[in-house]
Amino acid sequence: MIYHLGKFLDSQYDIPGMGMLQYISFRSAMAAIFALFIALVIGRRIIAFLRRKQVGETIRDLGLQGQMEKQGTPTMGGLIIIIALLVPVLLFCDLTNIYILLMLLTTVWLGFLGGLDDYIKVFKKHKEGLHGKFKILGQISLGLIVAVTVLCSEDIVVREPVPTGTELRTDTLQENGEILRDVKSTTTTIPFVKNNEFDYQWLVGFMGDHAKSWVWLAVVLVFIFIITAVSNGANLTDGMDGLAAGTSAIICATLVILAYISGNIIYTRYLNFMYIPNCGELVIFMSALVGALIGFLWYNTNPAQIFMGDTGSLTLGGLIAVCAILIRKELLLPVLCGIFLAESASVLIQTSYFKYTKKKYGAGRRVFLMSPLHHHYQKKGFPEPKIVTRFWIVGIILAIITLATLKIR
Repeated sequence: MIYHLGKFLDSQYDIPGMGMLQYISFRSAMAAIFALFIALVIGRRIIAFLRRKQVGETIRDLGLQGQMEKQGTPTMGGLIIIIALLVPVLLFCDLTNIYILLMLLTTVWLGFLGGLDDYIKVFKKHKEGLHGKFKILGQISLGLIVAVTVLCSEDIVVREPVPTGTELRTDTLQENGEILRDVKSTTTTIPFVKNNEFDYQWLVGFMGDHAKSWVWLAVVLVFIFIITAVSNGANLTDGMDGLAAGTSAIICATLVILAYISGNIIYTRYLNFMYIPNCGELVIFMSALVGALIGFLWYNTNPAQIFMGDTGSLTLGGLIAVCAILIRKELLLPVLCGIFLAESASVLIQTSYFKYTKKKYGAGRRVFLMSPLHHHYQKKGFPEPKIVTRFWIVGIILAIITLATLKIR
């Protein structure tokens, strides 16, 4: 809103200072500061409100050190993150931008899904919450919407050079003597590869001449898988004070850098990267998310005054996945979201091995002392703050490796 107002005042009345609102760097900084401030201000009030409503977490005694001390701690803290995120986004982002609209949809969609799950657990006293199939259905639906929008929207394009000998059209652009045009594309970025573009059409290459007609199917399936996997990975990581919020803040800060580069034609040209027009608005959105997460961490660090709940964790994972998809960096997620991947893999390995050994030997055996992975280390006797801090350190290392892919190819 402030962005649109500033744009109007600058164009109509040439008011000094209004032009600053056109700069992504200025708006992203303001969005992060506003989000941090809002989270700090409303956090205490939301915690007090949830305590009055007795919206407390029910803790099962799993023999983990300090676990039962968390009994009754308010949950649904994702509300703090969502409110602190949405306000600066509505103020400083271009609300006509297709990328922002998709991110807002993701926030509301998964925020509602996670909030419904927390509501059933806390108010209806059903420990299992929303049935798993409804969660998956909600994530699949979101993935389908994102995929169809990316494939069909004329506002989601990449800018690429026009091959020599191609007949020039009215939509071509000329920059530094190079002829470019904006095109619909199903390409994305492959890490650590010199000519680092991968076309989803290759996945259906076995169809021969029909591959181009069926590439949409590959895109839809991959996007659904990515959004579902990352969203659930963030959900599984939310098991210790500050773990999911801190890890997500590191990932989102990295996506801020990648989004800024992807939307800047100078940097993309220098780094030989794919240029995505108008995706720079995602820098503002993700900066606001980083600010909201840091503000939430003020109340979520050990000992936590509030838990994120599915309201926050499902939303965070979905936003990370959708942002990576929109800036064509989704194939970097196994590295960048390595913590989420390890947590999800530990659950999958533990469950599969237990079922296999129970069927074969009559008694189930375990690979880890407990899953997800952070509880394995807790069972080994590591203090919770040390586990969380070390996971953050690993997250920072993975973020550095992700950014290194900009040049190491």
